[in-house]
Amino acid sequence: MSDEEHHFESKADAGASKTYPQQAGAIRKNGYIVIKNRPCKVVEVSTSKTGKHGHAKCHFVGIDIFTAKKLEDIVPSSHNCDVPHVNRTDYQLIDISEDGFVSLLTDSGDTKDDLRLPTDDNLLKQIKEGFAEGKDLVVSVMSAMGEEQICALKDIGPK
Repeated sequence: MSDEEHHFESKADAGASKTYPQQAGAIRKNGYIVIKNRPCKVVEVSTSKTGKHGHAKCHFVGIDIFTAKKLEDIVPSSHNCDVPHVNRTDYQLIDISEDGFVSLLTDSGDTKDDLRLPTDDNLLKQIKEGFAEGKDLVVSVMSAMGEEQICALKDIGPK
């Protein structure tokens, strides 16, 4: 036995995968897919016939759920694609800081202060105006593959 003490630092999360495999032929329009390491919502799927090598190909057109960029990919329909785990959570808006971060109230009563205001100008304007008027606002936060972003807004009435 050794007299030395060993210390291991763990930098991993709970081991939950950010994606799961799904056969390309089973992915449909309005589903999600990972294209070029980005989580995308599928807006168009087309399938080609089998060629002389026997693989039907699926052509996916997806919109990145965080940047709204259009991405495309072609995958043999029998192969597996990565599909992101996409979660949508509602939080009540408490405060907007000067540096562009928001303070949100979670269901458990804690605050979440690590999210920036959205980059979408229309949504940003609605959030700022509603907050300035003193309305109770609930924001929907979309999270996938370790990223989070405010994607929608609901007004639940005046304070």
